[in-house]
Amino acid sequence: MKNKRAFGDPMGAAIWDFAKTKKPGEIIVHSDICEDDIIPTEVLFRGEADLPKLEQTALSRVKGSVLDVGAGAGPHATILQDRGHQVHCIDTSKGAVDFMNQRGLTAEQVSFFDFDGGKYDTQLFLMNGLGLAGTLSNLEKTLQKAARHLNKDGRILCDSSDIQFLYMDDDGSMWIDLNSEYYGNFRFNMSYKKEIGPWFDWLYVDFDNLFKAAKNVGLRAEKIDTQEDHYLAEITFK
Repeated sequence: MKNKRAFGDPMGAAIWDFAKTKKPGEIIVHSDICEDDIIPTEVLFRGEADLPKLEQTALSRVKGSVLDVGAGAGPHATILQDRGHQVHCIDTSKGAVDFMNQRGLTAEQVSFFDFDGGKYDTQLFLMNGLGLAGTLSNLEKTLQKAARHLNKDGRILCDSSDIQFLYMDDDGSMWIDLNSEYYGNFRFNMSYKKEIGPWFDWLYVDFDNLFKAAKNVGLRAEKIDTQEDHYLAEITFK
């Protein structure tokens, strides 16, 4: 029997490379639908002044204890910890978690769906972090899981994008794969130098579908801010 392929940790490798050398690098995001995208490694180390407006707005609405989901190198967690918040970070990248712990943050290597920690006043799913739902059909279960880790008066802050524009023709018409559940369901994998990660499902959800999913599980979603096709939402108990 052939051994299963051992996938690398492109995110962790990129974080440690930049931390040690300060030389910009590129994480390549491969898709089964569209052209490759690039994440510049320096984006993972942004300071407060370098954050886009939506992320600055999100951090301004944080209260109390914080669960930072998919925290990466911990840019948001570092800002919030400096402001006096108690922050717990989770990420699936071992390299990212090791770096955050070395940086003085509290970080745990675990999938959000396997996380069994307590409840928080704020949960952050930034940089399209709610995409970890994977597919639109799994969004309600993802929100239910988040709600189990949310205090009664807590809030979930998340951003996502309506990516209809990817399917628009020059004449304004829109083409959709009729065999697909939803146009925002994607599959990606990432690579950095020789490190290649596994393929994974990722969701970009328009606000109307997020609103419906939240309502169906007893939550309320409110659009807080927008920037072109990108939006910031706050989700609370009704």
